[in-house]
Amino acid sequence: MKPPSEDERLLLAVDLGTSGCKCALVSVDGRVLAWAFRPVSLHVEGACAEQDPEAWWQAFLGASQELLAADAARRRRVVAVCSSTQAEVTVCIDRDGRPLRPAISWLDSRGAAAIQRRTRGRLFNVEGYGPLKLWQWLRLTGGAPTATGRDCAGHIAWIHDEAPEVYARTHKFLNALDYLNLRLTGRICTTQDAILTSWVTDNRDVRQVRYAPALIARLGVVPDQFPEIVKSTDVIGTLRAEVAAALGLAPGVKVVAGGVDNSVVAVGAAVADGAAHLYLGTSSWLGAHVPFMKTDVRHKIAAVPGAVEGRYLAMALQSTAGANLSFLRDRILYHADELASDEEHPAVYEVLNRIAARVPPGARGLHYTPWLFGERTPVDDPRLRAGLVNLSLDHSREDIFRAFLEGVALNTRWMLEPFSRFLGGRPETITVVGGGGQSEVWCQIIASVTGSAIRQLENPIQANAVGAAFLGAIGIGALRFEDLDGLRRTRRVFEPEPALRQLYGDKFESFKEIHRRLAPLYRRLNAPRESHA
Repeated sequence: MKPPSEDERLLLAVDLGTSGCKCALVSVDGRVLAWAFRPVSLHVEGACAEQDPEAWWQAFLGASQELLAADAARRRRVVAVCSSTQAEVTVCIDRDGRPLRPAISWLDSRGAAAIQRRTRGRLFNVEGYGPLKLWQWLRLTGGAPTATGRDCAGHIAWIHDEAPEVYARTHKFLNALDYLNLRLTGRICTTQDAILTSWVTDNRDVRQVRYAPALIARLGVVPDQFPEIVKSTDVIGTLRAEVAAALGLAPGVKVVAGGVDNSVVAVGAAVADGAAHLYLGTSSWLGAHVPFMKTDVRHKIAAVPGAVEGRYLAMALQSTAGANLSFLRDRILYHADELASDEEHPAVYEVLNRIAARVPPGARGLHYTPWLFGERTPVDDPRLRAGLVNLSLDHSREDIFRAFLEGVALNTRWMLEPFSRFLGGRPETITVVGGGGQSEVWCQIIASVTGSAIRQLENPIQANAVGAAFLGAIGIGALRFEDLDGLRRTRRVFEPEPALRQLYGDKFESFKEIHRRLAPLYRRLNAPRESHA
């Protein structure tokens, strides 16, 4: 088979998110030629949130086979595979590489008590941490385990304490990215960003992230249970022969390590120092690359290793953003009960956008708090919950649609205040990416609520795939990081509306007051209940 010339090369970009797996064929300069998607179920019950790693793999095979079977000529042009996956997911594998149990999702908080036993001091605590422990974590990693138990450190602590039979059989703790790369190449490794929230690495030299034995010991596990660390642009091998055959790809297709979603989408959005982006997906985050490691403990913002060589990625995380809209669609509008019709509504988000656009700004005084699964930044509180406030007989569901969009925008402004201080200045322009970034009405709302211009990329929903392709292209030597800004394509820039500054300023103050007044109530309502066997 004749190898493709340099200008014809394609990358198979894999985007494994919470909702499913998307595979895309992307040119070296970032043009998405085709893509396919397969859903993956998320099983949630109380504090438990899990997925089946085999379902991830089958979704990858289904989406990539559909994509590659459609065009044999394009299939012959694929020279590398690179992946982006959801972060803070834990997979326990045995010595044969097989999962010992379902993967623990980033939404799972069962490890709260287990990690708090490891983070708290005996006599005195700061923000729930023993002072010396917190100082060591911040000094070495730039962050610390969350008390909610929702990161990999919490998951591993829970496995160690509550599932000892699984722990005893665990050969390695992997993230979703690590597991996917294992299935692709047979190699067990992790990247500097995927291993981050196990909180066992020394990140002070971002070019040489390495394990910190003292932090591993504090977690209570053994060093051998963590995989080798590689860089996001490293070529970690070639496709296993049986995988290449299943996909119809030539032998020797390279696999580049890739990264977790927040790191990879940052590569797809902006890599210049201080250039901010907002990801609007199931969850949401503000991010920007910076040359320093830094932590704001109070607001849970940290600059930690990402995927860009020599740079840290500053991050502020919101637990649920687009999840509010999918909740509205799946649990309220079209819930499968006696009131549901048999009709399908594939364009429901387009309809919601049209309806929300005709509702006056401010949603006629209706407020929505988007904390369906607690919050991360600027408060780390898993007991917060969503709610409509000030609902009256004068409102309709049209106002509710608008309030949902405004609620996420107000929460973004809430995150943006400490994030701007962290960066040393408020971003004048924020690049929006992710599925929510396709909505023009939502982009305009966010611009007016935050006071920052919102730059909408040409294909904001493809940012993960484009970021993965860029990493793959850098890995095989086809691009450099400094080439990327010139390759991004802008669809539109949304400017803040001056006439709405006072309205949204007042609404933002009310948003924060709602939090102050309701947070104590939510803490009481959602406190862990003692079992009485």
